Amino acid sequence: MTQAFHSIHTHGFVRAAVCTPSVLPGDPGFNAAETLRMAREADVESCDLVLFPELGISAYAIDDLFLQDALQKRVEAEIAGLVAASARLKPVLIVGAPLVHNGRLYNCAVAISRGRILGVVPKSFLPNYREYYEKRWFAPGAGVTGLTMRLAGQDAPFGTDLVFEAQDLADFVFHLEICEDFWAPQPPSTAGAMAGALILCNLSASNIVVGKADDRETLCASQSMRCQAAYLYSAAGPGESTTDLAWDGQASIHELGRRLAQTDRFPAKSEMAIADIDVGRLRLERLRTPTFNDAAAAAGHPEKAFRRIRFEHQPHFDDVGLVRPLDRFPFVPDDPARLDKDCYEAFNIQVHGLVKRIQSTKSKHLVIGVSGGLDSTHALLVAVRAFDAVGLPRKNILAFTMPGFATSDGTKSNAWALMNSLGVTGQEIDIKPTARLMLEEMGHPFANGEPVYDIAFENVQAGLRTDYLFRLANQRAAFVLGTGDLSELALGWCTYGVGDHMSHYNVNGGVAKTLIQHLIRWVVKTQPLDDDAKATLLSILGTEISPELVPAGADGAIQSTQAKVGPYELQDFNLFHITRFGLAPSKVAFLAWHAWRDVKTGQWPENFPDEARNAYDLATIKKWLSLFLFRFFEISQFKRSAVPNGPKVISGGALSPRGDWRAPSDGNARVWLDELEANVP
Repeated sequence: MTQAFHSIHTHGFVRAAVCTPSVLPGDPGFNAAETLRMAREADVESCDLVLFPELGISAYAIDDLFLQDALQKRVEAEIAGLVAASARLKPVLIVGAPLVHNGRLYNCAVAISRGRILGVVPKSFLPNYREYYEKRWFAPGAGVTGLTMRLAGQDAPFGTDLVFEAQDLADFVFHLEICEDFWAPQPPSTAGAMAGALILCNLSASNIVVGKADDRETLCASQSMRCQAAYLYSAAGPGESTTDLAWDGQASIHELGRRLAQTDRFPAKSEMAIADIDVGRLRLERLRTPTFNDAAAAAGHPEKAFRRIRFEHQPHFDDVGLVRPLDRFPFVPDDPARLDKDCYEAFNIQVHGLVKRIQSTKSKHLVIGVSGGLDSTHALLVAVRAFDAVGLPRKNILAFTMPGFATSDGTKSNAWALMNSLGVTGQEIDIKPTARLMLEEMGHPFANGEPVYDIAFENVQAGLRTDYLFRLANQRAAFVLGTGDLSELALGWCTYGVGDHMSHYNVNGGVAKTLIQHLIRWVVKTQPLDDDAKATLLSILGTEISPELVPAGADGAIQSTQAKVGPYELQDFNLFHITRFGLAPSKVAFLAWHAWRDVKTGQWPENFPDEARNAYDLATIKKWLSLFLFRFFEISQFKRSAVPNGPKVISGGALSPRGDWRAPSDGNARVWLDELEANVP
């Protein structure tokens, strides 16, 4: 597969377009020509599916002209022309037209692919209130199933019981409904989704009144979230009759509640919005959500009542880029308002989790190690806010800084400045004498003056720090607050047992390293802190991430965590997509390459420093992803199987065996590493 690595079709994407073409009321020739022009434009853009508005071949607002024989025949003739032209086009076309069957006129959606009419779906629910009079002209489609229609010289499946599936492109399965259908209490697309459709398409006309655009947005987002699907919506735009109504041409693509693309409203000319839909992710999301399948069972398994119309899509495997919003930092939104909201919620989840633990243990004191690094800094901020909330004095927070053989003056001074500015009880315990004694009794070469800085040397220090904290907690009727974060748990970058792995309660265990940095920035911006505290926090944010266990080398370079386990911004990206959605490593690499290959493309979180904006080539992405897979799947699960209590904070990751993640401690990474090696060049 490596020769097609850069193709969206290799990785489970379907490129869709939603259109709002210009129309002339009652002029099928003009309307079909504009439809075909836009279809050809979508073909050039390598689209797989193109959605047009309701009754787009005739136009929607033509009233009694629907009942004219000349118009009906011209509509069918223009559809025949579109069908013939589609033989030379890649995308499936979905167009709206008034069509006659068995002496009744139906408001229909027609699916066309490569010279074939795949099927015709009538509108189930006809609005007949306020400005709508559709029952004057059309028969309702509700209950119309199992039929065949003769159209443009072909016999095509006809009914509301159709789901369409590409035989040669996995997960390209779609369903059609029309306008009013998704305003109903139980939209037809709900049954279509439970019957297996991953892309739900709505051909709409939908005149505009004040406030209606927000209602449409809510419904599209809600239906895509509830049905764990993509929802495509195309509304009538320029050229529709304004005798009594106006049209804004709102068209959008949503996936799992998130809008991927939309057209401009009130356009002067035809508009098209394009996005790549991750149908592979949608399939995996349904697999991991029993409620979706339980609902299908409760509904009598709708797949038994639907006809699945299969077609040859003939997918290409070219490199056509990736057209969809893609977060560099899945745990950190690009949108400033959303980031502010997420930080508010995350911080308060942590605070309220700790408040409950304080109340349940009836503790008056808390012990925490403060290193001057990101994690312990943020945990201390949470502790301060929690003590304020329960009315305990901050001096009851017993904060200890414990310098070792590689502790720098900068981190130590930041630790003291932070403890002093926050008003907690700060103390210092120099662990070096005890560490030397332990190393000497172990017969470690370092005790004889040899510069041997192995894992035992590191963990003697890490273990002593935690050992002190637990004994101090025993001595002072307190409990130990953990500081290790989600990213470290994923990589196993923590000292097991009596080490930074363990505590009585850990508020950071559900928070990724990349988010913690923004949480601290948010605290600086929103919480009542004095200038000294703010200055210290900003200094900590600019400090190299290091365990500070190994002394600096002759060149003065300090021990770097990210040089050992990889950039946290890449490893958090890997963590999110593998644990939240179960994506294959090659797909994670594909997404990471698009997200990280160029600092100038895509969005960055608010206030992200220019000098910290990195780019990574595919070889680097593959290298660190390989390390992630090995550490995550093969050598670190035993640590996650014994994590302390702590609140789940973000939907994209929680690794407690009591919550989101269960895996064998003696597993191996072979399947994931093989997949990566076989499919990423």
